[in-house]
Amino acid sequence: MKKNTTSCPRVDIGGQAVMEGVMMKAPDAIAISVRRPDGVILTKRKTYVPLSKKHKWMGLPIIRGVVNFVTMLSMGMNVLQESTDMLGIMDEEPTKFEKWLSKKLGKGIDKIVMGTAIVLAVILSVGLFFVIPELVARGLKALIPNQNWLVNLLSGIVRILILIGYIAFCSTVPDVRRTFEYHGAEHKTVYCNENGLPLTPENAQQFTTLHPRCGTAFLLIVFVISIVLFTLVGYQGTNYFLRLGSRLLLLPVVAGISYEVLKGLAHSSGKLVEILRWPGMQMQRLTTKEPTDEMLEVAIVSMNVALHGLPEGCPKTADGYTIIRDYRVADPAFADVLAEEANAEQTAPEENNESPAEEAAAENATGSLKEKAEEAKEAVKAELSDAASADQQS
Repeated sequence: MKKNTTSCPRVDIGGQAVMEGVMMKAPDAIAISVRRPDGVILTKRKTYVPLSKKHKWMGLPIIRGVVNFVTMLSMGMNVLQESTDMLGIMDEEPTKFEKWLSKKLGKGIDKIVMGTAIVLAVILSVGLFFVIPELVARGLKALIPNQNWLVNLLSGIVRILILIGYIAFCSTVPDVRRTFEYHGAEHKTVYCNENGLPLTPENAQQFTTLHPRCGTAFLLIVFVISIVLFTLVGYQGTNYFLRLGSRLLLLPVVAGISYEVLKGLAHSSGKLVEILRWPGMQMQRLTTKEPTDEMLEVAIVSMNVALHGLPEGCPKTADGYTIIRDYRVADPAFADVLAEEANAEQTAPEENNESPAEEAAAENATGSLKEKAEEAKEAVKAELSDAASADQQS
């Protein structure tokens, strides 16, 4: 298969599924692309400078994991908001309560909704993955005292089971399942780019939806590392609130170590590495689904825009989003091909463009030819008949 000269050099390209689309994150820019109900793809691109380049100490091992964790949380919420704006989901008329709340707080409806969603998400995460497991741990300590390692192991398993159950439940919601399909499109496109193949749906479809750098794998590693750290340095007493507080305080350290582990596993090979990767890869079967070709087109647009910039000559919406009608225009490798196709369409001779008079003349000419052909046939028949009569007389 022909290699793609426009695919990026060996750098980690990450991404995220958003509402009806995909965000791709290149080393110096992010691109968000969504497909609107009318079928067109809207895309936008924003450049950024990683914090590790602004502040060298933020790129140090462990610390960079914490920085990346916080950055991706913030960026993730922002791109979700961007995708809803691009789709026009928030365009409907706000309710009287929303207008009142917006007026009192001095913020737009979209910011209020997103802010509320963030607060609820944090409360839900802390409740599911810290409060409940620590309540379980409290009960276990009463049943099996002086067995801190076992209590932490069992409460960690409870966290993992809650995570699996929560994701499985979410996947039953149709809109969430579509987002998981776009998640699969993101992974397939990243694989396609990493293998240096032209970014087409046909090439991307051959790859798996399971990727070693996926955030789902990161979450599982976080939960496993937390079991070890909570056992080694966490508060092991019976005071519930001290136990909960110590776990929350250790979360940044857990995230930093987990990032290094994920990065190491993603860029290593060998049988042991495959064994260590396996649980995280299998978790992705819950958060990724097989995408359609149309979903892959959206992911491909995001990949190309993030790497190469916005395509020239495409129209824009009133909000400044670039309109993509053919996913290939975002790839510089196809620019010349599309230009040739456009020129061919413009210079191709048009069919059925004759005037009524010309059509009538053509029909008359055709009729005349038919009449002459019939006359010729009759003449040949007459000659054959005369020849046959002459033979009989002789």
